[in-house]
Amino acid sequence: MSSHRSATDWVLLLSLGAMWGSSFMFNKLAVASAPPATVVAGRVAIGALVVIVMVRALKLRLPPFGRVWLSYAVLALVGNAVPFFLITWGQKVVDSALAGILMAFMPLTTLLLAHLFVTEDALSRNRLAGFVLGFLGIVVLMGPAALAGLGGSLLQIVSQLAVLGGALCYAANAVIARVTIRSDFLVASAGTLLIAAVVMLPLALVVDQPWALELSATSVVSIVWLGVGPTAIATICYFTLISSAGPTFMSLVNYLGPLVAVFAGVTLMREHPGAEAYAALALILGGIALSQMRRAGTESMPGRRA
Repeated sequence: MSSHRSATDWVLLLSLGAMWGSSFMFNKLAVASAPPATVVAGRVAIGALVVIVMVRALKLRLPPFGRVWLSYAVLALVGNAVPFFLITWGQKVVDSALAGILMAFMPLTTLLLAHLFVTEDALSRNRLAGFVLGFLGIVVLMGPAALAGLGGSLLQIVSQLAVLGGALCYAANAVIARVTIRSDFLVASAGTLLIAAVVMLPLALVVDQPWALELSATSVVSIVWLGVGPTAIATICYFTLISSAGPTFMSLVNYLGPLVAVFAGVTLMREHPGAEAYAALALILGGIALSQMRRAGTESMPGRRA
């Protein structure tokens, strides 16, 4: 895989950053009146419907049942159903700042998994330094007060571990998708979301009995957007970017979430971030730039698996 990243790769990355960066806020709005399983079931069902409509509009077809559906099932669980539920459940307790810090473990884990399992994504010193610099930027942005929130009651600890578990699922899914999906990525997105919906809808019906819930309009709108944007559209962008640029580059999207929060706060909420927010912004952008630099003759660190 070439070290050059196309304009399309960067557009996909920024789009994913905007959609996934906003999903923490919409998760919070959704769980205000809807249980996590219902939020996730609605999200993946709507996402699957949107993608399947796109597949049919383009006159594509889902593959016949066979080995490829096993790959779809793994991606549906590891990349959708399980992390969506873990993060949504965790955010009933964990605030957005701490969730963002916990999610920053995803690119670090992806870096190591890609180094082991993806031939084209060797671990370089610049990539490692870039990821560390970006992570430091997130820490600066969130501040010591958020870090002090680690620990606490048993429920807080379990909720934080749930969000972290979601981040680790995303990291594993990035590598699994890169090495297993070779077919049309829109079709793969449809198959993956369809299986996730088949798993989550019965669970929500049995556990939550959503017909008996009194959902607020805000929660309903949030669930719909989570299905259309961060799930359907983002899943298509995700598979496309994984194929084009690889999991390590894709994982940079997790550093863009705080940028989305700062931008929305300044332009929409009329907030006034302090100097630490702009220092964090510089660190994150610097980390992204550093991780994309490659030095001749020093591409891979010792221990790279062939």
